[in-house]
Amino acid sequence: MTITRKLRTLTATSALLASTIWPLAGLTAAHADTQDVNVPQGVGDAVLNNATVFGTTPANTPVTVTIALNTVNTQALQSYIQQTTTPGSSNYHQFLSVEQFANQFGQPEVVIQAITNYLSQYGISTTVFANHLAITANGTAGQFNQAFSVQLQNMIFGGKKFHGTKEAPKMPGNLAQPILAVLGLTNYGNFASHAVKPLPQLVRAKSTSSTSVPPGELTPAFVASHYNVNPLYKANDYGQGQTIGIVTLASVNPSDVYSFWNTLGLTTSPNRINLVNVDGGAGPVSLQTGSDETTLDVEQSGALAPQANIIVYQAPNTDYGFADAFFQAVSDNQAGSISTSWGESEPAIQATIASGQESPNYNQVFNEIAMEAAAQGISMFAAAGDAGAYDASRDVGTTQRSVDAPADSPYITAAGGTTIAGTQNYGSFSVTVPQERAWGWDYLWPYWQQFGASSETSFAEALVAGGGGGYSSMYAAPWYQSSFNNSSTAMHQEQHASGLSQFSAVPYLKPISGNTAWLFNPTPSVITSSSPGRAMPDLAMNADPQTGYAVYSTLFTSAYGSPWAQYGGTSFVAPQLAGVAALINQSQGGRVGFWNPQIYQFAQTSNSPFTPLDASGTSNDNLYYTGQQGALFNPGTGLGIPDFAKLAASFTSAQNASGN
Repeated sequence: MTITRKLRTLTATSALLASTIWPLAGLTAAHADTQDVNVPQGVGDAVLNNATVFGTTPANTPVTVTIALNTVNTQALQSYIQQTTTPGSSNYHQFLSVEQFANQFGQPEVVIQAITNYLSQYGISTTVFANHLAITANGTAGQFNQAFSVQLQNMIFGGKKFHGTKEAPKMPGNLAQPILAVLGLTNYGNFASHAVKPLPQLVRAKSTSSTSVPPGELTPAFVASHYNVNPLYKANDYGQGQTIGIVTLASVNPSDVYSFWNTLGLTTSPNRINLVNVDGGAGPVSLQTGSDETTLDVEQSGALAPQANIIVYQAPNTDYGFADAFFQAVSDNQAGSISTSWGESEPAIQATIASGQESPNYNQVFNEIAMEAAAQGISMFAAAGDAGAYDASRDVGTTQRSVDAPADSPYITAAGGTTIAGTQNYGSFSVTVPQERAWGWDYLWPYWQQFGASSETSFAEALVAGGGGGYSSMYAAPWYQSSFNNSSTAMHQEQHASGLSQFSAVPYLKPISGNTAWLFNPTPSVITSSSPGRAMPDLAMNADPQTGYAVYSTLFTSAYGSPWAQYGGTSFVAPQLAGVAALINQSQGGRVGFWNPQIYQFAQTSNSPFTPLDASGTSNDNLYYTGQQGALFNPGTGLGIPDFAKLAASFTSAQNASGN
């Protein structure tokens, strides 16, 4: 629920704020008498070293910039989030309104006013997000050139045209202090969706069974049955009164989504989809920009919660666009659950930071948004990626083990992937997966000859796909993981008592040549090691394109010859979780908030709502990480596969035990 009272644990607010922010004297002046200093930005000047510049950006070119601001009282915010997820705490499931969040943890009005006054001197208009953590500024290239002492130029890099600046942006020193990052002076975007279509050589033989959803491998009805959502429906929890948020970087055609739901026989409101164009929107509907991603996000979440409303926050694929979509969704505070299926690898972020293309604060922008969501009781989900333990192989082409952002945030539930049990028919041969396992296409590698490959090595290196998982190199293990007893039995407690840092792995692919190539081992032995970072994913469901889902879009007709296509990827799991979260919120009579601390506690009970995938070896891996016998967590699949009816019951039991 959203409360309207003050924080129980944060009294004497004005004194607390005064002790934790810098002196405000002089901020009321539009341009204080302080020396100009550099302000951190998102994508910056070093991108020009590899970009082709084709002229100065005309002074009258419209430009949008987002100024992300630091949270105030960050430690108190972290503490409050923990309290909202701890049964017995006086703040358990007592969530903040946006106004309360802004008053306690956003920047003071005097800081906001000083920055907006400064920009207005140059004719730049501003919109302040309600959370007081971001300001969107709209003006022209000429106006921003003057305000930030830069020169915007037009350029092209990686096939994308954008504007950018060689000079580091500058502002008066006292105005720069509260700024976390300036996004949009260079509007290059590198985010990719996590939707995966089967490769042509892996297309399965068509089923001869009659279906209204050709090729129709799976629909959300499978999710409801396989992961035990149906008891929630029997209790009349269909998402009534709930709202789901989708944060995306590509536009959607709502009529395609309604056609999908109608084909499934779902009864839905004709006006349940609300499109919010953030920063002007994401442009025309197009497969090239990722509209298939947005389509499946809305189809899946809305099918699992057929009576919930859906708000689609569509933004341009830029650093400021992605951030603003989150800022808008969380500041609106209408959605009780939010999902995104876009991201980039941590090495991609680290490489751009090292080269000066991004600020070291850039990833923290998204982490702060996730923290606000948690404080307001919003459950956030993000796809964990589709390259197994090698997330960077998809965007920067390097071979080191890595994970995906923003799913790496300790305040977001990372959605991982599995392959469900069954026999896959490929015409002249078939492949059997005996039990649900971590999604990793290594189970297909031994069939390289049948698939027509020249060698197993070339086939394996072409099929580096699986559920994203591993350890963050940017975030330490959060409290709910460092205290986790990763054992289902007493005999294993000593082995697994150190949180989630210990793991088992099967090193098929050894990074070599400075992380530019792999050394392939077709018969790896199980090894053990450890890592101190935030472990992910947090849970997993079916995501393998070979056991994938039907998606409907009229865009597919010209591309595939039919409006129906079969897709997979952790892109499905994130919106599916957001849909189920809407059902659980309804069943509880209010928001349950940030899932992770709660589900990690539930997983350690005798009636856990998760089935750990603890088989060890090459029958259960995401191309590297595998299970440990008796362990409750596997870096390839997190806590395992969920039983959603039991999960809802776990939330009910915790709420009853808390007595709030």
